[in-house]
Amino acid sequence: MNRLLELPPEQLTAEQKSVFDKLTAGRGRILGPYKVWIHSPTVAAGMEHIGTYLNKRSSLSTREVEIGILVIAQHWQADYVRQAHIREGKAAGLSQDTIDAILAGADPKLADAHERAVHRFAAALVGGAKLSDAEFAEVEKVLGRAGIAEVLVLLGYYTSVSMAMKVHEVPIPPRP
Repeated sequence: MNRLLELPPEQLTAEQKSVFDKLTAGRGRILGPYKVWIHSPTVAAGMEHIGTYLNKRSSLSTREVEIGILVIAQHWQADYVRQAHIREGKAAGLSQDTIDAILAGADPKLADAHERAVHRFAAALVGGAKLSDAEFAEVEKVLGRAGIAEVLVLLGYYTSVSMAMKVHEVPIPPRP
């Protein structure tokens, strides 16, 4: 059962309407997690700001973002997010073998040092590992402090997306 409570535009508060208008102006529609977050318009506005930054302006490449999202989607067994980002990962140029390895919790054998650092950092964090000083220094050398901060927020943001879609039992859209 889909538990989303979609608010018709005429039932939105003034604050919700303001956020709704910004979301639809930028995206043309309200995406699934925003249908959850719009009930708390300050949360929805903040999440939009963070999500747009991560996906459009961060130091992480599109491929790096998709690697992090796939790690977190698999960790939370978030089918909706996993299926959406398998598609997005392929569009960003990730091979099926790479995607399959990430989803299996295996080393995807990434050639790019940045992509490898994002994957290793994200996989270690969701696996509950405490990075040694040497491992942290290696990640810092490749990603820098900004990249470390962005990976951490990416994982947190997509944890929230994953949980929102799971708890509201949003059905997985059909594959195109």
